[in-house]
Formats: sequence, C-alpha cells, structure tokens
Amino acid sequence: MNEPGQAIDFSQTIASLRLMGADKFDPIGLYYLEALAHRTTAQRSSVKRILDDKLKHSLDNFERSFRQAQSAASVDTAQNCDGPRESLRDLTRRITQHSEAIGAPAQGNIGSRAELKSVRQFRNTWSKLSANKQVTQALDQTPKNAGPINSHMLVLRSLALMRDNHPDYLNRFVSYVDTLLSLDQGNKDKRQ
Repeated sequence: MNEPGQAIDFSQTIASLRLMGADKFDPIGLYYLEALAHRTTAQRSSVKRILDDKLKHSLDNFERSFRQAQSAASVDTAQNCDGPRESLRDLTRRITQHSEAIGAPAQGNIGSRAELKSVRQFRNTWSKLSANKQVTQALDQTPKNAGPINSHMLVLRSLALMRDNHPDYLNRFVSYVDTLLSLDQGNKDKRQ
C-alpha cells in the first residue's frame, strides 16, 4: 500500500521542481522524469518496483544537479554584482574629471550651447549618406544562390525596403547597430 503514496510524492516532487524553474535548467531531463512517473503509475507489482527504484534514483540525481546549478548561479551572481557597478562608478568619475579638466560645462549646463544649424544639417546628411553606402555595400555582397528564406537574404531585403521607404528609420537603425557593434567589440577587447 506504500507504492501509490510514492507515486504521488514523485509527482509532487516533479511539480515542485517545475515551479522552481527546473524546466528551464534541463527540460528534457524533467520531461523524462514526468514520463517515467506516468509510466510507473500504469504498471503493477515487480515492474512497478523496478520503475519506482529507477525513478527515485533518476529524481535524486536530477535534484542534486539542479541544486548544484542553483548554488553555482547564485555564487556567480553574487561575485559579479559588484564589478560592473564599480566599473560604472569609475567611468562616471573619470568622465567628470576629464570634462572638468578641459573646461567643459557642468552636467546641468550640457544643453546650454546651441548647435549651429548648418552643422546639424551636415551631420544628418553625412549619416544618411553613410547608411546608404553601407546598405549598398551589403547588397553588393549578396549570396548568389541563396534561397527565398535565407536569413542573409531576408536581412538584405529588409534593409533595401527600409532604404527605399523609410530612409530616416534606416539611418537610426544603422546608427543603433553600429553602436551595438562597437560596444560588443569593446567588450571582447576587455575580455582578452
């Protein structure tokens, strides 16, 4: 009479693991445990005991791995939390010191100097020309025998449509992508 109680405990344990996020840790492993628990409840006598033992062993291993991963993740998070904050503080401090050293206006006065209209127009025109040039270069490097759902081709078509229909949006998009690429490159250089 103890066996039905064990099956319920297994199901409850598996359900509690799912609630704690184990399905994101190892979805296939959790699905295997659920399938084995379901299979165990459908069996009788000696086969059920064998499957119960297998389920108990597999569940213990899964729980152990999951707990270890959780503790490793929490230790990792705790170690990395202070680093970026400290780096950001240092960066802000250095920028402030640098701006004070060159005589730049204080933070409250950053927008006080007006930009010349001709400079703004020149910058806008230059960025549009640069975005168009980059899209044209990308379209020139189109793969020859790419299929209709080739991801490279889809991106190139999207860029061409943006250039034709919404040039201002293309300009902002290219600027955004350039910024992300430079940040990524800076992050790679920092790791090396």
